[in-house]
Amino acid sequence: MKIDFAVVSDYALVDQYGKLSVMGIFQHIWVPQFPALHPRLHLVLRVKGKRTEIGEHRVRIRFTGDGGNQILSGDGTVNFAEPPAGVTEIEAGAVLVFDVPFERPGRYQFEITVDDDVETVVPITVGQAPAPPSSVSGGSDSQ
Repeated sequence: MKIDFAVVSDYALVDQYGKLSVMGIFQHIWVPQFPALHPRLHLVLRVKGKRTEIGEHRVRIRFTGDGGNQILSGDGTVNFAEPPAGVTEIEAGAVLVFDVPFERPGRYQFEITVDDDVETVVPITVGQAPAPPSSVSGGSDSQ
């Protein structure tokens, strides 16, 4: 079992046939001030395996900050049913939605574990947005 890909995005969904649609993939977030909350961040995963790996598999998500301090975590399972005859690879898409808190600027990451093996890490950097330029009101020269 392996993670085929993992990204963070503004929005994602898995349709009734298992097709994954993802919009607004990113790795950096600008916030106006700290602490900050990024609402509705979508963590998108596609898990792939071989036909011999049908059944239930444990998935663990950890969101950590600089220094590895855990901010959020969650555990779940993915269950692969018997695929149709002739299909040798199995896959499943997953969309997990988080309201993610950021205490300070820096590097953060989602660590994704499948069956107790760390499969991938999705990094995110967060910075404070520069202040917008101040508007200068200027008069016109009349002659």
